[in-house]
Amino acid sequence: MSILGNRVRRVEDPRFLTGAAQYCADLHDPLLDGALHATFVRSTQPHAIILGIDVDGAVGQPGVVGVYTGADVDLDPLPPGVPGLMNAAMVRPLLARDRVRFVGEPVAVVVSETPAQGVDAIEAVWPDYEPLPVVVDPEDAAGDEVILHPDAGTNLVVEFDFGRDEELFAACEVVVRQRLVNQRVAGVPMEGRSAAVAWDEAGRLHMFISTQNAHGVRDALVGVYGLDAAAVRVIAPDVGGGFGPKIGGSAEELLLPWLARRSGRPVRWTESRSENLVGMGQGRAQVQFVEIGGRRDGTVEAYRLSVLQDAGAYPAIGAFLPYFTRMMAPATYAFPKVECNTSSVVTNTTPTVAYRGAGRPEATAAAERAVDLFAAELGLDPVEVRRRNLVPAFAEAYTTPVATSYDTGDYGGALDRVLEAAGYDGLRAEQARRRDAGDPVALGIGVSTYVEITAGPTAGEEYARVEVVADGSVLVHSGSSAHGQGHATAFAMVASEELGIPVERITVVQGDTDVIPKGVGTFGSRSLQLGGTAVHKATIEVVERARGVAAELLEAAADDVVLDKASGAFHVAGTPSVTRTWSEVAAAAGLDLAAAVDFTAAQPTYPFGAHVAVVEVDTETGDVRLQRLVACDDAGRIVNPLLAEGQRHGGIAQGVAQALYEEVRYDADGNPLTTNLADYAMISAAELPSFELVDMATPSWVNPLGAKGIGESGTIGSTPAVQSAVCDALAHLGVRHIDIPCSPERVWLAIQSAAQAG
Repeated sequence: MSILGNRVRRVEDPRFLTGAAQYCADLHDPLLDGALHATFVRSTQPHAIILGIDVDGAVGQPGVVGVYTGADVDLDPLPPGVPGLMNAAMVRPLLARDRVRFVGEPVAVVVSETPAQGVDAIEAVWPDYEPLPVVVDPEDAAGDEVILHPDAGTNLVVEFDFGRDEELFAACEVVVRQRLVNQRVAGVPMEGRSAAVAWDEAGRLHMFISTQNAHGVRDALVGVYGLDAAAVRVIAPDVGGGFGPKIGGSAEELLLPWLARRSGRPVRWTESRSENLVGMGQGRAQVQFVEIGGRRDGTVEAYRLSVLQDAGAYPAIGAFLPYFTRMMAPATYAFPKVECNTSSVVTNTTPTVAYRGAGRPEATAAAERAVDLFAAELGLDPVEVRRRNLVPAFAEAYTTPVATSYDTGDYGGALDRVLEAAGYDGLRAEQARRRDAGDPVALGIGVSTYVEITAGPTAGEEYARVEVVADGSVLVHSGSSAHGQGHATAFAMVASEELGIPVERITVVQGDTDVIPKGVGTFGSRSLQLGGTAVHKATIEVVERARGVAAELLEAAADDVVLDKASGAFHVAGTPSVTRTWSEVAAAAGLDLAAAVDFTAAQPTYPFGAHVAVVEVDTETGDVRLQRLVACDDAGRIVNPLLAEGQRHGGIAQGVAQALYEEVRYDADGNPLTTNLADYAMISAAELPSFELVDMATPSWVNPLGAKGIGESGTIGSTPAVQSAVCDALAHLGVRHIDIPCSPERVWLAIQSAAQAG
C-alpha cells in the first residue's frame, strides 16, 4: 500500500513542541564561544548626505570592543539583485558611506560583549546629515526629478518593454480602465534575521544563519570576501519562517564576517522587531494600470497590464519580479490578445524582495479585478463572465499570448467545485434580501480564479543523496532547506515509498553546505516537485544497487530479485520465504549503498484554483469582517494532505491579511509609519474564520511525482477574492473600486464619496 497521499503527522514537530528546536539566537557551538554582538546604528533620514559620524561617545562605553562606519569597511558594495540586467550603478554599500537612501539603512555598527551594551552604545553615535529631497511614490520617482543614485543618472532600474499596440482595443465594444495599487507589505517572520559567524584557526569562515538558502548565502560570501567555496561553511539551523525575504543574505549579515575578522572573535547578530520592520526586505509594492475590452456579451477580446514596480532604495530581486507578473498576466483566461510591459524604479524606502508568491499574486490580483470591473460595466454576473473566458481544461501544454506554457489545468472545474461548496446561488439570494431590507450590514461575495508558476521562471533543479546505512536506517541529504514546510516528513515519505522502510527510520539532513555539497533552497514553491523528485530518483537508484547486492546474498540473478515494499525485504521472485533485509544488504554493501541525483525539470509547473470569499461590511463604520473563505487549490498529486492543508491555511491567512489589514506605510517625507506591530496590522487568528478547503488534484507531467507547488497558492487566490467581496458588498451604493487593504477608513471614505457623487 502506498504511503503517498496519507495524512502522516510531521516527524519534526516533537522537537518544536518540546522546546528542543535550536534557532540561530539560541545556538551553542564551540566555534561561537566568546562571541561578540553586533548592534547597528540606523539612519533616521530617508535621503541625505553623510557629513560625518561621531563615534567617540560610544567607543569608551562599557563592553564596547569596536565602532565602525562605512569609511572603515574595505569591501566592495553589493551589486544590484540581478547583475547584468539591472542598472549597474545602483550598488549598495554594506554600511552607508556618502549618503543614506532610506530610514533604517545601517550607517554604523557597534561590536560589544553583550547585546544590551550595544543597545546603550549606539545612542552615543551621532551621524551628521545634510537632508536631500525625498521621493517615496514610484510614480513620482519615474519622473527622475529626484535622483537617488547620481552615478546612475536615473531612477529606472530595469524595464521589460515588449511593445505597445495602439490598436489593441480598436474593435472592442466596451473598454474598462483602472489604476490599481498592490501595496507594500512586510514578511514579519516569527524569527527575524539572525546570524553568527566565526573564522577558525585555518582561516575558514563559518556562518550560522536563519535562511531559506544556505548554498546561496555561501555563494554570496564567496563573492563578497573573495574566498574559495571550500573555505566557507554555511549552516541553517531551525528557521522560524522566511516567506521570501530570507532567500539570501542581507547587507547586515554579509558584514558580520568582516566584523569577526576585524575583532578577532566570533560575532552574533539578531535583529529586533522594529529593525525587522524597517530593515528587512519587503514585498509587493506595485502600481498597476489595467485595461480590458471586449463584447457586450462578456467575451474579453483584449487585455493590457502596465506595471510600475517600487524597488525601494537599492534594487534587489524585487525589481525583477514584474517579469513574473508579466509571465502570469493572462491568468486563467483565454484572452486572445494580451499586452504587458513593466518598469521598476528606486525610491527612498526599504528595498523590495520576494514575498510569498513573488510577482504572481500581483498578476492574479490585476486580472481578477479587471474581470470584475468588466462584468460590472456590463451588468453581468462576474462568475458568468469568468466562465465565458476561462481556458478550457487541458492535459498537455497550453501556451498563452505572452508565451508562458502552462502544464495542466482545469480552471472551470475548480470554479464549479468552489461555487458548489460555497452555495453561491444562496449567497446571492441572501445578498438581495439584505439590500431590499436596507440592512446597514452589507453582504459581499467575491470570486477569484488563479493560476501561478512554481519552480520558475525556467526549469529548476535540486540535489539529493540517499544512503541506506548498515543498521537499515536511511539518510536523505537534500539541497532544499525547510523553514516550516515539513520537508523532513515529506522527503521521508517519498523515500519510504520506494524503499519500504518506515518513515521513522529515515532522517532528512539539510541546511549545511559541508554535508550537502550543492543545493538551491526553498522558495517559489519548488521543494517537493524538485527536491522531492531528486529524492525519489536517488531512492530508485539505491533500490537498483541494493538488488544487485541482495542477488549475491541470495545467489540469484539481479533481474530475478524483487523488493517487497510491505516488509522491506528482498527475495527471489516466486520465493518469498527466503529474504534479505535492508540491514543485511546494507551491511554487505559497505559504503556503496547510496546514490546522488541532480534533478532538473523540463519546465515549471502551474498550480491553479478558485476561491470564494464572503464578507460583511458595516456601511456606517466601514468595518469589514470576513465570514467565510472557501478555497479549491489544485497542486497536482498531494504527497501528504496534512502538510498541504497547513500550507494552504497559512497562505490564505497572508492573502486575507493583504486584502484587509497589512500595509507598510510612509509619510510624504519618507518616514516609516509602521515600525512596530501596533502600527503594522499583522493578522491573527482572531480576524479569521475557519477556512473551508475543497480538494482537487490534476497531476503534472513535468515530474514523476505529478506534483506542483502548494506553498503560495493560498496567498494568490485569497487576496482578490476578498477584495472583490468588499467591492461587491458596496456595489449597490455606487462604489466601483477600493484599493487594498480595504481598511475601515478606506471603505468608509469610498461609501461617502459614492454618496456624494450620487
